[in-house]
Amino acid sequence: LVVHYQPVVDLDSGLTEGFEALVRWQHPERGLLPPAAFIAFAEQVGLIDEIGQHVLATACEEAASWGPGRAGCPAPSINVNLAPRQLLDADLAQRLAALLRRTGLEPSRLVLELTEGALMSDPLAAITSLRSLEALGVRLAVDDFGTGYSSLAYLRQFPIHILKIDRSFVSDLQ
Repeated sequence: LVVHYQPVVDLDSGLTEGFEALVRWQHPERGLLPPAAFIAFAEQVGLIDEIGQHVLATACEEAASWGPGRAGCPAPSINVNLAPRQLLDADLAQRLAALLRRTGLEPSRLVLELTEGALMSDPLAAITSLRSLEALGVRLAVDDFGTGYSSLAYLRQFPIHILKIDRSFVSDLQ
């Protein structure tokens, strides 16, 4: 598995605020494979936790080494996707706290991204987990909002800092 980084750009200023960690599989015969080619299988066979931990650790270690950008700009943030199973893992916050201590990454520079489905599969457990993560100082984002079945009113119960709207809602705007 290889972690690549996609820039997160502020549309007003055009400046890069951070990066999103994206996992790829360097297959020996088929080349570089996107997550769609292996994540569903990894979830089915129970490997998603290990993949998620690997990506989270790799991204935090890498981001901890990044200094500030231009003068006066803060060090860039790192966004990492969490699988639904990871969010519902009772030990997630404890393991994340240990990872942040080990890498030296400031918690405020980490943005954990989750899907609507992760929140809706077990809302009470998700709220508990999100509150524990928020208490660490990390930021929380809902990725691809609008592809599931939740509403903005329903999302208000979760401690979410960032809402990433799915491109299907904005692709036809002029």
